[in-house]
Amino acid sequence: METVIQTRRLTKEFIRDEFHVVALEDVEIEVHNGEFVALMGPSGSGKSTLLHLIAAMDYATDGEIVVLGKNLRTLSDREIAHWRNENIGFVFQTFNLIPVLTALENVELPLKLTSLKKKERLEHATTALKLVGLGDRLSHYPRQLSGGQEQRVAIARAIVTDPKLILADEPTGNLDAASAEEVLTLLSRLNKEFDKTIVMVTHDPHAARCATVTRHLEKGRLLPAEREVARS
Repeated sequence: METVIQTRRLTKEFIRDEFHVVALEDVEIEVHNGEFVALMGPSGSGKSTLLHLIAAMDYATDGEIVVLGKNLRTLSDREIAHWRNENIGFVFQTFNLIPVLTALENVELPLKLTSLKKKERLEHATTALKLVGLGDRLSHYPRQLSGGQEQRVAIARAIVTDPKLILADEPTGNLDAASAEEVLTLLSRLNKEFDKTIVMVTHDPHAARCATVTRHLEKGRLLPAEREVARS
């Protein structure tokens, strides 16, 4: 099975004023193509830090991190920006939609870094919104959408470039139970039907049950694999 993410002795340290914080220490993890991995752990355990390193949104202090065959520590900032836009779809807990743009315009944004023409970009964005069940909300602004709908727009934005890897940071953290269930169902569908590899940070055991593999972090260290669930 193809290895999508592999880290070796991955370490991330922060210097804040006089404090020295070790956010991750000697983390070694492998994620394979088609897996849905849930990263769990208490607040401050390093879950989101690890996700940001995988997305090349932050830099490791030490160790090795290879994602989709690229050693991220050897890439320039320009190479990383291009690589991320082409290969990574990131879903934020707080949606990160631009208030003055419609759903369609928000989803179109990542495509502006591609060679697609305006008409093609809008066609791709429309298709992504239809896939997440929002084909009738193309012209709505974020303020006109529910929290669950905003997160589905965010997921559409994450998948519009057809990325190989989807990273989700507490995607249900700001949602009510019904909206959270819709988002989890959508992520499961992307994994099972479209064979997307997904890594999701969550503190919710119910959300983690959607994953095929659950890993736990404590005080910056990755614990041994807890379980693997057979895919239905």
